[in-house]
Amino acid sequence: MTYPLVVQDVSKQYGDKTAVNRIGLQVKQGEIYGLLGANGAGKTTTMRMVLGLIYPDEGNIQWNGQGYREELRSLMGYLPEERGLYPKVKISDQIVYLAELRGMKRSEADRSLKMWLERFEVPDYYNRKVEELSKGNQQKIQFIAAVIHNPDILILDEAFSGLDPVNVELLKKTVKSLRDEGKTILFSSHRMDHVEELCENICILHRSNTILQGSLKDIKASFPKERVILETETSLAGLEELPGVTSVNKGHNRYELRIAHPEAAQGILHFAMERSSVQRFQIMEPTLNEIFIQKVGNSHE
Repeated sequence: MTYPLVVQDVSKQYGDKTAVNRIGLQVKQGEIYGLLGANGAGKTTTMRMVLGLIYPDEGNIQWNGQGYREELRSLMGYLPEERGLYPKVKISDQIVYLAELRGMKRSEADRSLKMWLERFEVPDYYNRKVEELSKGNQQKIQFIAAVIHNPDILILDEAFSGLDPVNVELLKKTVKSLRDEGKTILFSSHRMDHVEELCENICILHRSNTILQGSLKDIKASFPKERVILETETSLAGLEELPGVTSVNKGHNRYELRIAHPEAAQGILHFAMERSSVQRFQIMEPTLNEIFIQKVGNSHE
């Protein structure tokens, strides 16, 4: 197994405040790894250490099996949560310049920029200024700035924030294609549905500590299934009174039930089949959002 990015027992202190406490993670080649946590949990500090912008006080970070080195500028791409493009400078001028800082030749950078603008169906932005674009299209340009030099490792911090649904889908598709090309991607988002769709492994930070980590599939399997979806041909009464049922949310012949223990599900099915034709019965695994709230509480971003 190849792990282009390895973070081993890394800690960072600012005075008497611990920003990150002994975090460890390994990101495979061709993987999108989810880094989650509320504001102040330690995500941004972790990402800055991964980028080599700040150094850990303890532990070590390896990129392609080696420590910090000048080559990281061309090896990594970073999409920060805070957007950093110059509003009054032409897109072609600043993106090509940023690519040159990453080690690209000017002609190569220009060619790569035109390719990405075509890919995002905005070739006419080449000579536009950033301030002339909508926030969503500025985000596309910021994304291009992160990937123009074809980095092996990508750090994406809130990549889809501020985008309309159409552009979210476009960028999700792009991120997946970069994964399929073999890129190693560390991905931070407060949108749990995006993490569920894109990430195989996750790490949840809370107040600088890792509180949950591993395969998303295994994490979900370790939490109890507390929700049942039931759809019937005719309406049902009395579901609320069944043993183990804690709440019932009713729609048109559709019910979402909360249960106290898994055994209650079979009682619901039996009750429904005796009274109507059952069109759907599903015991739902917990969503990542439910798991996050259970572990961290409601005070997330």
